[in-house]
Amino acid sequence: MNIHFQDLIPEDFNDNSRVWVYQSNRAFDVAEALQIEESLKSFCKEWNSHGSEVKGYANLFFGHFIIIMADETHVKIGGCSTDSSIRFIKNIQQDFNVQLLDRQLLAFIVKENILLIPLSKVNYSIENYIITPDTLYFNNTILTKKDLLKKWIIPVNDSWLAQRIPASHLK
Repeated sequence: MNIHFQDLIPEDFNDNSRVWVYQSNRAFDVAEALQIEESLKSFCKEWNSHGSEVKGYANLFFGHFIIIMADETHVKIGGCSTDSSIRFIKNIQQDFNVQLLDRQLLAFIVKENILLIPLSKVNYSIENYIITPDTLYFNNTILTKKDLLKKWIIPVNDSWLAQRIPASHLK
């Protein structure tokens, strides 16, 4: 699985641009992905904060992740503009019958595929070597463009999940 997404992130956005990651509970099919990408473009064109246009970017990655980014160097994101992005995400949930706000569902790359594991099953997955210290994990808690580029897809061993790995599972 090719995990190189960095070239798709706009270079002209400040490293401290705010980032929101919304993970779907299932992969979008090609038709859905095309429709969502058009909706994301439209959302960014219309996105504003207190009447000023937000410098925004949004894209669908790996068929599972909607990433929205706002460069606040000129226009700060207010509560209303954040609310509008949440409404937009909720509309996608409804239109495509998916869950995008479930923070209890974690994503990993296992055998070249994205594997979604409920938080309640993570220990089982570690104990049974489905997840290892080297398994790549999608750290959806990132907050900035800089973190998106460097800390979004990381080995489990570099994440908060490392504390759940028994010493016997380490190399």
